[in-house]
Amino acid sequence: MKVSEFKTAGKLVTGLGAIKALPDEMSRLSIKECAIVTDKGVSSSGLLDQLLTLLPSSPLLIIDDIPPEPEVNIIEDKLAILREKQVDGIIALGGGSAIDSAKVLAAAYDHTGPLSELFGENTLSKRRLPLIVIPTTAGTGSEVTNIAILSDPIAQMKKGIVSHCLLPDVAIVAPEMTKTCPQSITAASGIDAFVHALEAYISVNASPITDALAENALKLIFNSLLHAYNNGENLSAREDMATGSLMAGLAFGNAGVGAVHALAYPLGGRFHLSHGMSNAVMLPHVLKVNAPFCQDKLYCVAKLLKVCERHHSKEEAIKLLLVAIEKLCRDVDIPASLTHFNIPPSCVGELAEEASKVTRLLRNNPKQLSIEEIEDIYRLAF
Repeated sequence: MKVSEFKTAGKLVTGLGAIKALPDEMSRLSIKECAIVTDKGVSSSGLLDQLLTLLPSSPLLIIDDIPPEPEVNIIEDKLAILREKQVDGIIALGGGSAIDSAKVLAAAYDHTGPLSELFGENTLSKRRLPLIVIPTTAGTGSEVTNIAILSDPIAQMKKGIVSHCLLPDVAIVAPEMTKTCPQSITAASGIDAFVHALEAYISVNASPITDALAENALKLIFNSLLHAYNNGENLSAREDMATGSLMAGLAFGNAGVGAVHALAYPLGGRFHLSHGMSNAVMLPHVLKVNAPFCQDKLYCVAKLLKVCERHHSKEEAIKLLLVAIEKLCRDVDIPASLTHFNIPPSCVGELAEEASKVTRLLRNNPKQLSIEEIEDIYRLAF
């Protein structure tokens, strides 16, 4: 076992009813004049009102219009508003977009330059504002990672900011906060979490610790996503999804993700395809290319998810695994092809060029991909 570092939020509070811990955590972090960062969907669902009843006093600022796949210039505008109000802490309530935005707002509060210069690794050294995050989807795992993803409209590319400053002080993972998550987002974020666990499991940086987390995440998500999708009020399924997503976040936050995510980024940046949907469409095609280079791991997954029998060879088991994954995607109504999203096949070269630059992720992949191989994978997705 090689030497590795395990990164997560400063404190995890999980389980049904965990949201009630918010006032105590705010007090512990000396948050009195907070800003809440969320989106219109969460605000209109009643979850924001529910949160406000728990606060000891009214928030100094509510930013409730974070868009899906937020662009860096939008977050710069929110940062200017945040500084004017002189808040002393941030609470994020929402999915990956709201949480990633809040992480950047908290970490960049004292940063004087443009946010675009923060893209990359270790560009931030400190964070003054305490941060509490409360996910309302079971998917991104952003509540426990040191990564925030923003869209760069100039490059038409999603880019990452990676820094220990982005790790929240507290992550409150309360399954009841995901009950109002719409079906489409339940599906896309759920598959996203599955991809996190699977890519972490086959990552070249995987460890026994991340493997244990990934294995349990894969089982929980695979067995509960369809139930949560069909019945959002099913708290047992919602809890399994929330726990699976959290474990997947812990796994990929330390082992990293690979080519599925790297190839998904240009789809989000150029065509505004949601992150979860991009991952779901690319997953089976990347796996087929990766399979010969991580056979043992994928065979373990096939057995873990009980999609094969003892008499099946590794190759047969992996084929059955791919079929089972594609079936799960279809069962939750995720399209099988990029054509469904009106993405033209003529852009394959440009997509591959952009994806090949995401070396931060591609270096984690079990197979090192040439730009020609990336082009071939995109073609398979049409």
